Amino acid sequence: MIGRFIAVEGADGTGKSTQARLLAERLGALFTREPGGTPLGEQIRDLVLDPAGEAPVDRAEALLMAAARAQHVDLVVAPALAAGRDVVSDRYVASSIAYQGHGRGLGAGSVAEVNEFATGGLAPDLVVLIEVSAPVASSRLGDDREGELDRIEQAGDDLQGVVADAYRAMAMADPDRWVIIDGDGTVDEVAARVAGTVDDWLNPRWDS
Repeated sequence: MIGRFIAVEGADGTGKSTQARLLAERLGALFTREPGGTPLGEQIRDLVLDPAGEAPVDRAEALLMAAARAQHVDLVVAPALAAGRDVVSDRYVASSIAYQGHGRGLGAGSVAEVNEFATGGLAPDLVVLIEVSAPVASSRLGDDREGELDRIEQAGDDLQGVVADAYRAMAMADPDRWVIIDGDGTVDEVAARVAGTVDDWLNPRWDS
């Protein structure tokens, strides 16, 4: 049996990383993240996100993300799925379409095409989109964390607004594969929403 692949997406400040980890623990799934998930991927993550280093131009940013993803798919995600293990990834292709395609203005189609090559066409079975209001996201990223924010988080509310809109549009265009979760509330409250929604989506699909 092939494992189930779930990607958890959301703009910065939505709490999606915490929810992805909790979901993986609940399902007994392999938890991983992007960019990252492999030694090379983590090095690429540092190159892209570390504000102290040289900033990649927008196209380089998109290509670096795709390179990290190719390594991640071949060495981590695909082997786990083939072995029958469920995988929960904190971000996947949709993040590049949202951030680089829309946020950086490179074009959703161009970024999707690069990532189709990078992943060999591997798509998640389910995408869980965590949404919060703009004020909540901004407050979570807040001034008290300014020294800890990565390069993309430092880009500000305008980029995050474009990204949030792009995510919403993707979810609305593919309702059979995307679910939207209200990320406002405590960690436990949101985790309960994620768990209930994922259970409702997965069980009929794999029990039929």
